[in-house]
Amino acid sequence: MPDLLLELFSEEIPARMQAKAADDLRRMVTDKLVAEGLVYEGAKAFATPRRLALTVHGIPARQPDLKTERRGPKVGAPDAAVQGFLKATGLKSLDEAKIQRDPKGDFYIGLIEKPGRDAIDVLAEILPVIIRTFPWPKSMRWGARSGKPGSLNWVRPLHAITATFGPETEEPDVVKFEVDGIQSGQTTYGHRFLAPAPISVRRFEDYEAKLLAAKVVLDPERRKDAILTDAKQLAFAQGFELVEDQNLLDEVAGLVEWPVVLMGSFEPEFLKTPDEVIRATIRNNQKCFVVRDPKTGKLASKFILVANIEAADGGATIIAGNERVIRARLSDAKFFYETDLKTKLEDRLPKFEQIVFHEKLGTQAERIKRIERLAAEIAPLVGADVAKATRAAHLAKADLLSEVVGEFPEVQGLMGKYYALAQGEDASVAAASEEHYKPQGPADRVPTDPVSVVVALADKIDTLVGFWAIDEKPTGSKDPYALRRAALGVIRLIAENALRLSLIKVAGSALAGLSVKPADASKLPSDLLAFFADRLKVQLREQGARHDLVDAVFALGGQDDLLMIVRRIEALGKFLDSDDGKNLLAGTKRASNILSIEEKKDKRSFDGAPDAALYSLSEEKALAKAIGEVKAEASAAVAKEDFAAAMSAMAKLRPPVDAFFDKVRVNDDDSKVRENRLKLLNEIRSATRAVADFSKIQD
Repeated sequence: MPDLLLELFSEEIPARMQAKAADDLRRMVTDKLVAEGLVYEGAKAFATPRRLALTVHGIPARQPDLKTERRGPKVGAPDAAVQGFLKATGLKSLDEAKIQRDPKGDFYIGLIEKPGRDAIDVLAEILPVIIRTFPWPKSMRWGARSGKPGSLNWVRPLHAITATFGPETEEPDVVKFEVDGIQSGQTTYGHRFLAPAPISVRRFEDYEAKLLAAKVVLDPERRKDAILTDAKQLAFAQGFELVEDQNLLDEVAGLVEWPVVLMGSFEPEFLKTPDEVIRATIRNNQKCFVVRDPKTGKLASKFILVANIEAADGGATIIAGNERVIRARLSDAKFFYETDLKTKLEDRLPKFEQIVFHEKLGTQAERIKRIERLAAEIAPLVGADVAKATRAAHLAKADLLSEVVGEFPEVQGLMGKYYALAQGEDASVAAASEEHYKPQGPADRVPTDPVSVVVALADKIDTLVGFWAIDEKPTGSKDPYALRRAALGVIRLIAENALRLSLIKVAGSALAGLSVKPADASKLPSDLLAFFADRLKVQLREQGARHDLVDAVFALGGQDDLLMIVRRIEALGKFLDSDDGKNLLAGTKRASNILSIEEKKDKRSFDGAPDAALYSLSEEKALAKAIGEVKAEASAAVAKEDFAAAMSAMAKLRPPVDAFFDKVRVNDDDSKVRENRLKLLNEIRSATRAVADFSKIQD
């Protein structure tokens, strides 16, 4: 079956746009092919700085013929309706139509046959549309045609379009079309400097091989592998090891078509600046990798760059140019760092009085005071030193006003730690400057130092309560203040450090520190708790737990100790995986269903203790006795926070519940007996609520 080769050759495409653009090209072309009845076998897209390429193989040579039936007017309908039907179906007369019987009468049916077109003609029709409607995040117009209506918008000036189609065994044809004066053909170009001459290509294998010979590595993954391998080997040969950086690798692979890895150096005196600042400087300004000494783990005064050319001088000029720029940038960074060290962290804090955190929540200085106060309240609950926690909260944000963080925002917190240590602060206080932002995502490390944990909790809870108070909650996919991430951070801090906290009490304390109060302040802690419940579902679902178990535990009310909630959910999940758990759940659901039906019918609930004198069957008595024993045993176990024991107690209900439903008729003819048995069913529901609301659990 024929294959398609498509290449869009242009000026340099920004590296950050290449991967999505390749995926968009593949998706748009293949979606159109399928919509046209051309079901393909496989497709793969590629991107380099100067081209997007796509190969689609196994495309049928022609569209399938389509046959559709069109229902027409009734037999005997007016002539105008008949003529309209004949025109729409392309029939010459009603003799070519068939008649279909229907309960409403006899109708004419016309068979419309639409012959399929050659695939190459379909491609010539759809490809220009795709090129003109391509979803670049930013695009431009250029040249003399740019002023004309409908001129092409592209990320950078588009120079050539290669489009060929044909089977492997034959010479492919050019898919002929034109976009904004650019005619499709089979000519592309190699490396801008090393092989700029035009290249005639036929199909993908020929195209990829000729590009490689012309110093263009088409596949971005192959470029990444080459860069990483060469960089590691070059570093190893000099006695160092590469500091790997996947994001930088992705970006650099999008800047070169023919990667050439080189090593440069800078003066060792710059190593007095923190490693992270050196790395940020070299990475952000020159897109270069750093290396470290494997013996010390510290950075070495070397860097690795990736050039896009095989230079005649072996890269000496390129290295020298990068060294010159990096030396200047490191000099700036060193100056910023040394300047920052001259000012104590607390001396920076007054500036926060002029910086607004949020117009409704006050300045950064006010927020820092709130975090300090909340940290002092949380510290005893997690075993942290109150004085250290308060001091850490006081200083944690100070580095935001430093020169280095102003230049490199990604090192905020980390620089606070360095500056705190330099001015003689306690190690825990210093560490909290860096760690109070954590965890910032599911893969991020969770702080374990009690002082860091306290400040991290205070920071996140103040954020959540503050934005809840001014009704700036997340909606749908919009979460501009990252409140979902903050809630997940609180959950992980509590769960992974095994902390015992009442979220409602802590949220109430945070609310008390706010100058702005919501319309209904009493509802805020419970509303926020519901938000935590939703985030906990996400967290547990990612860990393989069932979200309905979260609902079953939260439905009991008053559950705001996240650690105990998680442990109860874990125990409930294990219990429901057992035969006893599954059968008891089925019995409890059956009891709840019967009660729901009868309560609706009688328009009343069946609360209250059953009358033992009305028990006439041994199964009733056995169930009542078991419920009493289990309820007491399970409640005692829950009080001791021994949820496994509570589940074991619940398991004892299974035999009497099974026997009750097997032998006892609930809706007895005697209304008093019926009511008593319904109350007994309610006791089953009540007993299981000692551990969870079983009605919320899915079968």
